[in-house]
Amino acid sequence: MDVKEKLMKLEEIFDIDEGSLSPEMSLDEVEEWDSLAALSYVVMMQDDFNKKMTGAQIRLFKTVQDILDTMEPAE
Repeated sequence: MDVKEKLMKLEEIFDIDEGSLSPEMSLDEVEEWDSLAALSYVVMMQDDFNKKMTGAQIRLFKTVQDILDTMEPAE
């Protein structure tokens, strides 16, 4: 999965327009990044990548790139 596809997945779970996100964006700039979006992210990671994410891991995210970096299948 390339970066564009990952961004599209995030835009879908954040319920924002395609092309709204870029990897270098701070999550502080993304109004839609809230507890519901984080929960949707956790579910997506489990369903699509077979990975379990914790609240502690999510709290470390500062940029969209931080999220993208986790979007790889479990080993």
